[in-house]
Amino acid sequence: MIVAAALCPAPPLLARELTGGDVVLPELREACGEATRRLLRAEPAVIAVVGAAAETGLWDPESRLELSAFAPAAQVPPGTPGLPSSLGLGALLLDQAGYAGRRILQAAGQDEPPTACVELGEQLAQPAERVALLVMADGSARRSRRAPGHLDERSAGFDAEVERAIRAGDLGALTAVDPVLARELMATGRPAWQVLAGAMRALRPAADILYAGDPFGVAYLVASLSLTGP
Repeated sequence: MIVAAALCPAPPLLARELTGGDVVLPELREACGEATRRLLRAEPAVIAVVGAAAETGLWDPESRLELSAFAPAAQVPPGTPGLPSSLGLGALLLDQAGYAGRRILQAAGQDEPPTACVELGEQLAQPAERVALLVMADGSARRSRRAPGHLDERSAGFDAEVERAIRAGDLGALTAVDPVLARELMATGRPAWQVLAGAMRALRPAADILYAGDPFGVAYLVASLSLTGP
């Protein structure tokens, strides 16, 4: 059963190894760290990291972020399997929080339809043991003229509706996110949001928004989702 969830974005700046001595968005890093630490306080038996990737599939829980994908000079231990960046950054957050328990690394393919994402979430929620979710998902990347995809006027309303659903604990609304529109707005987190919706389909969690902004023209949302009811 699901006991808690956290939603974090997956920008490379979460890896301190990539920013060196430069302090980049410390408030975002701290918010992601706090959301992850709250997951640990729920005392889960296992934490499932969910993130978008090229294809749906499970990854070896011992896998870690391949830093050389972002910084060719970064040293990576020989034989280390490289994760999709969303899962790798989620695994990194767990490591930084001191989590040494069991973990699941679940990728959701960018081309998966909403129904398949919801079903995947339902499967993650089925075990009898206590499961927590760490969902790594970026919003649109077209929030300003300097954004990776340049400005698209539709992005503000798109991201506002996602944030509204999270704030209200109305996760079912995330299943209505249009995959075509999400792709046009470069909102790579769409499959992961819908996995979250499936995992908590029958629940209405209380949400604490720890960060919301678009500092580089990409919408970043950090939230801690707790279950106050039975």
